[in-house]
Amino acid sequence: MARILIVDDEPAQLRHTAEATAKAGFQPMTAMSGRQALDMLRTDPAIRAVVLDVVMPETDGFAVLDAMRAEGIGVPVVAQVTQPAIETIETLSRLGATDFVVKPASPERLLMALRNALKLSALERLVQSADARANGTMGANELLGFGPGMERVATLATRAAKMAFPVLIEGEAGTGKERLARVIHGMSDRAGRPFVRLDCGGASEAELELMLFGERRGGTGVAQPDRPGKLMEAHGGTLLLSEIGELPGDLQGRIAKFIETGEYLPLGAERPVRANVRVITTTRRRLLNLAKAGLVREDLYYRLNVFPVYLPPLRDRGEDAALLARHFLARFAAETGRRVTGIAGDALALLSRQPWPGNVRELETAVYRAVALASGSEVAAEDFPQLLRADAGRDGLVRLMLRETASAPVHIDDPSLIKRESARSEATQDRFLAPTGEVAALADMERDLIVFALGHHNHRMSRVARALGIGRSTLYRKLREYGLDEGLESDAA
Repeated sequence: MARILIVDDEPAQLRHTAEATAKAGFQPMTAMSGRQALDMLRTDPAIRAVVLDVVMPETDGFAVLDAMRAEGIGVPVVAQVTQPAIETIETLSRLGATDFVVKPASPERLLMALRNALKLSALERLVQSADARANGTMGANELLGFGPGMERVATLATRAAKMAFPVLIEGEAGTGKERLARVIHGMSDRAGRPFVRLDCGGASEAELELMLFGERRGGTGVAQPDRPGKLMEAHGGTLLLSEIGELPGDLQGRIAKFIETGEYLPLGAERPVRANVRVITTTRRRLLNLAKAGLVREDLYYRLNVFPVYLPPLRDRGEDAALLARHFLARFAAETGRRVTGIAGDALALLSRQPWPGNVRELETAVYRAVALASGSEVAAEDFPQLLRADAGRDGLVRLMLRETASAPVHIDDPSLIKRESARSEATQDRFLAPTGEVAALADMERDLIVFALGHHNHRMSRVARALGIGRSTLYRKLREYGLDEGLESDAA
């Protein structure tokens, strides 16, 4: 629930306003002076809005607004005035107040002003975030988190931005590692320059080599132009290598060499090329564990592990789920044109109970569906049907199908990740080799493929034949040739 700071020197009015906001699903905090309010705003970045009495002794509402503007505290303010004089309203507007109400305001009028202020603030943040992302100038305020874990991340990101050495970002899938990399880039002296991303697990070794280092084709004219790689595209800026543990071993060595010397050799080139590039890498598995398992070269590990930053999972980030949910809601409502302005208390309680194995990415998808399903101005718990079913303790398989994600969180230190990756790498490397080390016979490979297809399709012959791209008669003939026809019957599936 959104944290609201209520500032009033009258105890009765302060209590009345706090009760009204609490009933509406907000979390009220109170201050009885302008000085106390400023102290709370400086120390609690989770405050989302302020209901501010203008007439107070010593530090009044005008002084509070003036100090907030001077210190860059961009929290929306709903001012409470006793006399709505034009001069007063103009001054409040000039100092940055979002709206005003006349005391004593009805709960309905106050809550309407408060919700409008929160909605306007969310839209402003979206516009600023989009501009910053496009311009490569994202700052620490774009990290969208206020818990202790995210405060440490913001501190480390600020420090990393002032230095030129590589940064390693570790965290579970969906935690926002690329966003953090963009923030580091945006706060550095490379802000506004190229930010280039490469997924190290998204292509073959040959394709990755070409994408990374480019190619010198040696021809002249338009027919044979050189092909620049990601390193050249990122010259003067930042190169993000996503999932560095999936980069093939030979390329790992060349990246380690580039980090050391600032030089690389494009394909077909005779002499190395220099590039001024800051390298940031991400991994969803602990880099030390990958190095111990032999999946990351030792020289690359020591080059990358200079400044590691751990991005905590969403389940360990307290109130950040509610904050992110509001952020996504404002964005999706604006993108889709839906008149959805808030999230009901029962929905926020539901979101706070989730383990979020898919982290921020899973929450984003859930909010998008909820915005599409919402029938009123607020997203309610029933607009998250997949979460309600999971919350009710349905069967794990049903939960998996409904949520389209992992059934349980997978920590970056989970050894099963390393085992699965090792098995996958070995299978990919050795599948064309016989136990003797020689290339496997074509007949043996064909037999293994048919056996796999039979198990995958539960011996449904029509489906097996379609999957293999052959006719059923050909399939049965091959089954007889390889001695796989025992106990099998023709089916009509």
